[in-house]
Amino acid sequence: MSLRSFFSRLLTSRSLGRRSDSEGGTHNIKKSTPEEENKKVSWRHYLLQLFIASILLLSALWLLLAVWYQYGAGSIITWLSAIVIIGLLTALLSSRYWMTVAKQLHDKPSTSNTNLTKKAIRKKSASKWLAGLYVVTWCIGVGWFFSIEAEQDRDWMPEVSQQLSYTRDATNPDLVTFSNVRNFDWHTDAEATERWDTRTVDMSKLSGVDVTNSYWMGPLIAHTLVSFRFEDDRPLAFSFEIRKEQGEDFSALAGFFRRYELSLIAAEERDIIYTRSNARGEQVYLFPISHLQQHEIKALFESYLTAADDLNAQAAWYNTLISNCTNIIFYMARMISGDRLPWDYRIWVSGWLPNYLYDVGMLDPNPIKDRQPWSIDTWYKRAHINPKVLEFDNLTHLNSDTDRHKFNHEFSEQIRQGIPMPPLADSQPAAEKNAHSAAQESD
Repeated sequence: MSLRSFFSRLLTSRSLGRRSDSEGGTHNIKKSTPEEENKKVSWRHYLLQLFIASILLLSALWLLLAVWYQYGAGSIITWLSAIVIIGLLTALLSSRYWMTVAKQLHDKPSTSNTNLTKKAIRKKSASKWLAGLYVVTWCIGVGWFFSIEAEQDRDWMPEVSQQLSYTRDATNPDLVTFSNVRNFDWHTDAEATERWDTRTVDMSKLSGVDVTNSYWMGPLIAHTLVSFRFEDDRPLAFSFEIRKEQGEDFSALAGFFRRYELSLIAAEERDIIYTRSNARGEQVYLFPISHLQQHEIKALFESYLTAADDLNAQAAWYNTLISNCTNIIFYMARMISGDRLPWDYRIWVSGWLPNYLYDVGMLDPNPIKDRQPWSIDTWYKRAHINPKVLEFDNLTHLNSDTDRHKFNHEFSEQIRQGIPMPPLADSQPAAEKNAHSAAQESD
């Protein structure tokens, strides 16, 4: 027998064997009964119905909240919108429900099948019209929502009433003169002596950057500020905040619905940190960032200047998730440092930002060389501002601008007690290497 004949007969026998198995072994394969097939289809149908109902409910809830936060509970627009949206949604869900009931009844043998079929057709047609009307209504609502523009001119609260602006020296661009630097004297959490200063800083003297977290709503939520240190001058703090109107309170949920404009504040630390640690009683922590070169700090400082320009040119909305006090800073910093600041869920859980900085090596686990390394718990203990300024009297000896500047300097020194200030990195490779080593050590 030739080799060709052998393989031909082998393949033929295997093919016949498979065919015979498939034909003769059908009694071993359990066929699905019509009832089981209908049950599978029914479950898929229910899951699809649940998915559609969830989408409809969530979309209606989003639109109702958008109208609610724009016009308030007492507005006739809010009530009319609620009536229309809820009415359409109820009719649509009801129509889809009776379509399901009609289908189930239709599948059962009955003398009234013809009537049920006609009803099902009418319900299906009505459901299509209601669905189209709801989609059109919702699209109109979405178009209205995204057409709402942020404004510059409102009755703002005093602490956000002014907009930050600046000028550069014509002969030395590193000299930046800010207008409307906030320097309030806070008496209580709601009362302060207003003062907006003009201040000139030299970017060539930048020596470091600190991140301050102020916890006002549990351990997960914190307001983030950034302070820039200078070789021969007191620090200057920047803060992205909501621009509240008179009598307006903050709501994290309202922050999703274009309720608050975004504001950039430049302030003395004795103002913007003291009001949180002492006047409001929030728990405040200051963390110096390590392994940075001066050009990186300068680039971050420049990004704040750009943000001030943008907000002066066009008002912007605050958003609780995508444009808040923490992730805006991260976006700016990542443009400068790139992969040294990897994406992480803690960017959106602002209370854990120090833990993130510690894990990526930007918060040095060994700030005092040849000493015991600091865990993140040690950092929190050393960085805690409140015990350091518990007895600080914010209104003592403020008889002149000179006294006030001296007092500002004293407060900035006091909140940094017990925290070694990291030196600037000599080069980019050294900065990246040291940050990588610190990240490994933190692990």
